[in-house]
Amino acid sequence: MDLKEITQRIKDGGDLTRKEASELLHLTDRESLYEAAHCITAHFAPTLFDTCSIVNVKSGHCPEDCKWCAQSAHYHTDADEYSALETQECVQQAAFNRKQGVGRFSLVASGRRPTVADMNRYLDIYASIHREVPDIKLCASLGLCTEEQLHRLREAGVTTYHCNMESAPDFFGTLCTTHTQRQKEETLAAARKVGMRICSGGIIGMGESAEQRIDFAFYLRHIGSLSIPINILQPIPGTPLQDTPPLTEDEYLTAVALFRLINPRAFLRFSGGRAQLSDEIQRRAIYIGINAAITGDLLTTIGCTTPHDMTMITEMGKINSNDTDWEINS
Repeated sequence: MDLKEITQRIKDGGDLTRKEASELLHLTDRESLYEAAHCITAHFAPTLFDTCSIVNVKSGHCPEDCKWCAQSAHYHTDADEYSALETQECVQQAAFNRKQGVGRFSLVASGRRPTVADMNRYLDIYASIHREVPDIKLCASLGLCTEEQLHRLREAGVTTYHCNMESAPDFFGTLCTTHTQRQKEETLAAARKVGMRICSGGIIGMGESAEQRIDFAFYLRHIGSLSIPINILQPIPGTPLQDTPPLTEDEYLTAVALFRLINPRAFLRFSGGRAQLSDEIQRRAIYIGINAAITGDLLTTIGCTTPHDMTMITEMGKINSNDTDWEINS
């Protein structure tokens, strides 16, 4: 396999094929794969690094049966349970993150979709943040919202909607039976229709095969996601995936490299579970293809502190910039 030809083709606007991705997966020279992914990252986004932070605005009691999730009512975990945070607490969180250099802020809520009361609360929170912290960009991750709900969110200042596809299409049904990826696609389509950008990725290490991770990367390319959170499963006691063996460092770095080659213009985002990785592996991942991060505490697990991330970003020669809106050019 001619990696130089593949790399140049991608730089010139071409695509990696599914067959090539499978062959690269079995390449014995992993370093050459990592270098190829690095070349693509360096070509399309040599210094840009996008940061965001999230707050778990509503936790627990979720009717969905996602097997990885501590907030599902189907399982018995130690996750916090509360209906909704107060508006001012969310405003303070947004202001705190902005002062630390974070460019985007999102409310994330448990549940299938917001109730009328939920939505009114979220709209009030967003309007308050938009008014009091006007220089932070607003995102939302509130489940399977309707077009009308998304339109109201857009009017309140939300510019990006997040809805993870989670895994490969032929694996998702083994992880969740209460909603489908098609419903998620419809939500993202509605978000685009009202003028939002989309953010969609998922979780690796949930028992899927390496080939299914490739299928997942191609699926995200198909739906046009330019912001791809790559979570690593952190098995939570009480969930069906609590005993899932972790990915090796090589499996993780290989996934990052292939996601980069398959999605050359996307922001690949550090997300949940990366606290399992050493600083060395995180820096390797940035070198290979990670160029965005959810920073600070996450939903039901601890993330990495923002000062730590900002230092690492700078030391890796990256510039924390949220002015691109994921439009990476050649």
